Amino acid sequence: MSKKSKVEDMEGFSEEAQTVNPELNDENMNGAEEISEEEGLREELAKEKDKFLRLFAEFENFKKRTSKERMELFKTAGQEVMVSLLPVMDDFDRALKELAKSDDKEMFKGVELINNKFKETLKNKGLEQIEVKEGDTFDAEVHDAITQIPAPDKKLKGKIIDVVEKGFKLGDRIIRHPKVVVGN
Repeated sequence: MSKKSKVEDMEGFSEEAQTVNPELNDENMNGAEEISEEEGLREELAKEKDKFLRLFAEFENFKKRTSKERMELFKTAGQEVMVSLLPVMDDFDRALKELAKSDDKEMFKGVELINNKFKETLKNKGLEQIEVKEGDTFDAEVHDAITQIPAPDKKLKGKIIDVVEKGFKLGDRIIRHPKVVVGN
């Protein structure tokens, strides 16, 4: 063989090697890239699913929280109005006591009817009177002790001796604690 043909053969061989080997290398690399790209997409999809689930759970918690707050607001929406009407109810009670002493029974019945209607209306709106009687055990969570006096009887020590002002609840919340006198 001549030098020229050897060179051409060698060049041809190297060209064939270059054309064959890069294809094999590209196929292997493309396969690896496709697998790693597929894995990357799966990981990204998993991250997005996790992100979506967390966002969905957060939204559900938000809905529950706002619903609960709304219900609480509806229960106590009229609290300020109720608190401002309590002195009026106290005045009605005092007026009824004084009218009971007078001879005008018709006026007493009229004021009593108005008082009962007023109390029923407030009761229908959720207002409840806290029942406190003389001799009940004093509870600092519920009662407001305005003074302590020596107990007239040993049985009344630490007990309520007198109720000065009635207490009221609106739903489950105490809006005015009963003011009581406690024996010591």
